Amino acid sequence: MAIEIVTKEDLQSFRHELLNDLKQTLSKHLPEKPKQWLKSPEVRRMLKISPGTLQNLRINGTLRFTKIGGIIYYSYGDIEVLLEKGMKNEACPPKL
Repeated sequence: MAIEIVTKEDLQSFRHELLNDLKQTLSKHLPEKPKQWLKSPEVRRMLKISPGTLQNLRINGTLRFTKIGGIIYYSYGDIEVLLEKGMKNEACPPKL
């Protein structure tokens, strides 16, 4: 049985290879930047709401939208703002 000696340089080399492999693996699985404009089905899935609820959000002005050729688009940024408002409202105690 042969004895192998591991040096600091061997460990450093292994460390760099391992880090590079981890970075490559993680970069493949990281979520992509969200699209700027979302269609109605995407928004409904994202917020887990029905088509009627989404329509109510449009009608009462809670969620802005753009309609182009029969397709309704929503800004991802507007949805984030809506969610942030909801969080802030839930954190506050109700007024008596």
